[in-house]
Amino acid sequence: MSHRNARLTVHGRRLLVERVHSGRPVAHVAAEMGISRPTAHKWIRRWQAEGESGLIDRSSRPRRTPHRTAAATEAQVCRLRRDRKPGPARIGPILGLPASTVHRILTRHGLNRLAHLDRPTGQVIRRYERDQPGELLHVDVKKLGRIPDGGGHKVLGRQAGRPRRSSVGFDYVHSAVDDHSRLACSGIHPDEKADTCAAFLRRAAAFSAASGITRIERVLTDNAWPYRKSFAWRQALADLGAAGKLTRAYRPQTNGKVERFNRTLLDEWAYLRPYTSNTERTAALADFLHTYTHHRCHTALGGHPPISRVNNASGQYT
Repeated sequence: MSHRNARLTVHGRRLLVERVHSGRPVAHVAAEMGISRPTAHKWIRRWQAEGESGLIDRSSRPRRTPHRTAAATEAQVCRLRRDRKPGPARIGPILGLPASTVHRILTRHGLNRLAHLDRPTGQVIRRYERDQPGELLHVDVKKLGRIPDGGGHKVLGRQAGRPRRSSVGFDYVHSAVDDHSRLACSGIHPDEKADTCAAFLRRAAAFSAASGITRIERVLTDNAWPYRKSFAWRQALADLGAAGKLTRAYRPQTNGKVERFNRTLLDEWAYLRPYTSNTERTAALADFLHTYTHHRCHTALGGHPPISRVNNASGQYT
């Protein structure tokens, strides 16, 4: 592989071949370029055998690794990791291997971080991302208890003997997240009925269009009744020209982008600070959404906000 002080890059190798191909002696060209004659002959032979692709760097990995851990031992390490979730320091003594060797095996098989595994099954989570904005929209609803006037227990505390207030009901936060750009739209509604879900989908599509996503191809939801059986939801999909798609039962990670957005919603809006009323919390949602869309750095987007990926996809750069 090329290093920062290498005499020959891919461009330099092309120049070497051109000069030798023009009829000049290999020794003279090698002296001009500050390389040895064997090196010059090596690149000439590769070019003659493979053409342009022969001038590209090859992997420095050896063809054989005779001291590599046996495949059966690697399988045991992976099986222990999936079944019992221990780390290298615990797996090593069980199998008589150094912890560093166990770590390399886990890294090779993508098992080195527990966050990459599905906890119930131990299988590596297969992550995906669509190529263009609008290819897939994740939709979900988050249920939040309303805050009574004067504040809830986060403001007043859980005082012994204080009379309990009657239930004040729930807010239903409907959210839609674009799979490619992570552009998000949320709205607070009094329920999660079919008509409400359909109206929110139309609003999310209008927001996406105003942000630069002109068409939504598919909408991914969980298996709640409004998404499976209601005429209003199917009609909303038909009006948008989008196809509906359901997650597998008990597999919320399939709809993981909006599930992760729900966590962000709770941490950076709903539970960010104690609110003294439900109206105050509702009013703060707009500021959170603006910050999330235009200013919040997203780790999955290389530290850029979602709107930058939408603009880049449309040829505009922010």
